[in-house]
Amino acid sequence: MHPVTAEVTERIVERSRDSRADYLERMEAARHAGPGRAKLSCANWAHAFAAESDGDKQRMRDPTAPNVAIVSAYNDMLSAHQPLERFPAIIKRAAHEVGATAQYAGGVPAMCDGVTQGRPGMELSLFSRDVIAMATAVALTHDAFDAALMLGVCDKIVPGLTMGALAFGHLPVIFVPGGPMTSGISNAEKARVRALYAEGKATREELLDSEMKSYHGPGTCTFYGTANSNQMMMEMTGLHLPGAAFVTPNTPLRDALTAAAPKRAVEIRDGGNDYTPMSAVVDEKSIVNALAGLLATGGSTNHTLHLVAMARAAGVRITWEDFDDLSRITPLIARVYPNGSEDVNAFHAAGGMAFVIRQLLDAGLVHEDVATVAGPGLRRYQQEPFLDGGKLVWREGTPVSLDRDILRPVDDPFQPEGGLRLLTGGLGRAVIKTSAVKPAHLVVEAPALVFDDQDDLLAAHKRGELNRDFVAVVRFQGPKANGMPELHSLTPALGVLLDKGFKVALVTDGRMSGASGKVPAAIHVTPEAVDGGPLARVRDGDMIRLDAENGLLEIRVSQEELMSRAPAVARASGFGYGRELFGWMRRAAGPADAGACSLFEAA
Repeated sequence: MHPVTAEVTERIVERSRDSRADYLERMEAARHAGPGRAKLSCANWAHAFAAESDGDKQRMRDPTAPNVAIVSAYNDMLSAHQPLERFPAIIKRAAHEVGATAQYAGGVPAMCDGVTQGRPGMELSLFSRDVIAMATAVALTHDAFDAALMLGVCDKIVPGLTMGALAFGHLPVIFVPGGPMTSGISNAEKARVRALYAEGKATREELLDSEMKSYHGPGTCTFYGTANSNQMMMEMTGLHLPGAAFVTPNTPLRDALTAAAPKRAVEIRDGGNDYTPMSAVVDEKSIVNALAGLLATGGSTNHTLHLVAMARAAGVRITWEDFDDLSRITPLIARVYPNGSEDVNAFHAAGGMAFVIRQLLDAGLVHEDVATVAGPGLRRYQQEPFLDGGKLVWREGTPVSLDRDILRPVDDPFQPEGGLRLLTGGLGRAVIKTSAVKPAHLVVEAPALVFDDQDDLLAAHKRGELNRDFVAVVRFQGPKANGMPELHSLTPALGVLLDKGFKVALVTDGRMSGASGKVPAAIHVTPEAVDGGPLARVRDGDMIRLDAENGLLEIRVSQEELMSRAPAVARASGFGYGRELFGWMRRAAGPADAGACSLFEAA
């Protein structure tokens, strides 16, 4: 084990000692209470299976017969979740084969950031994670289940499902993904047309035609944003069946993996020989494994929020310092768009998760001695699933990269460090994704241009006012202000200015997309402007230095002068498009470095 990985793990264990012990005590009490159906009145239990087939009714009369919950984020507006429509039928048939039943216990909302980028609905996006966690709890609180399957893929859905399921961590829980869509046009071509449109050199029809050729079928978007980072992390934490992350939808192998999930869930239920509750799978070591995987693959910055909140749901406390320290010793061994030119399908073909996990294990950068839904030890996840005569089997994954432009071994990485860095200084604490930023852009010092809304920046760009060196400060975008929307719609405009040779950077208390790219961006600045943060006192022309090499976010104004200024006041917001329903979440939200969560105390 690498000494830094060991040291970070140990301090997480120590930091989490009380909260983790309390969590495990609660899970053990829930286990010993047993499934609630054995304690329900006959009328209550009859309600739970009144609509089932006669065969299932007979099974479910037996209080010892296994019953598996299905919690799904299916909707047919999201390409990633549309394939989940078929999954309950597959799961129920497979459960019957092992003498069990499966019930669709509940659905959770699933919104698409790709649809809501730059729109008011994006202000609901982050808190949809917390809604999903609560909806998962509602589904499982009927207490009629021996195990649970979580069907979800995208940005806030998997973190929310994880947080909700961990409240029932005495149950075995397996995540069942849908897989990525097949590849469309090249990412370089997609980015080219977006840049042309940002400059007014392509029409909206030309842009739409390009986007439709990219996002063209069922499955997850194929760039390496938050959705596919989710799938990577589910493998790293042992909550997937091995190799399940990146198998495309509606294929025999995908269906075989879906059918295998309920069978394995029955095998690891309480009362069997391999009882493996979720509370045993998600612990300090598996969280470190997920964090290392995120860094080694250049994953989504959104997980500096989500992984903190997910860990907290299991009683594990992690900090941005943990991210930063592990990033400094975890080499970047994958380049997937936007960090490289190829997509997740090419990543999977080149060796994918099996190769990544083998490399990290062999280098001592992750923990092997963890519980997983597939059995003890992370080594199981350096295997890949295949169909042999129609039967699902696992074989060792390739020990060498099949495309070194996409995947490299630890001893010959793309970069010696991972893709994230903690920034601190006079403007607060922030994170930056460095894996897609050219070295020449890692340090930017330029005058501030301050915007209280992303639309103001875009309007200034259209007016031709941004052809200069500047640091864009986009404030009042934090969780308490407006729900912390992603500001990905700023990327094309800022990218064009960067390509013109200007020194450009972004500083914001909001989020960027999980596909954060080449523009240096200090994001998730905390404390946020509306909560007394220094961003509220920045003025146009203040010199700001973003130094990702040394982890600094500074303003060339004395703290005395800065704090003497009257803070700017956020515009009134929070109404329309359902935003008025989320006011209590904005008020309850913790800071970004505590996960920006409304469900837990910030401490």
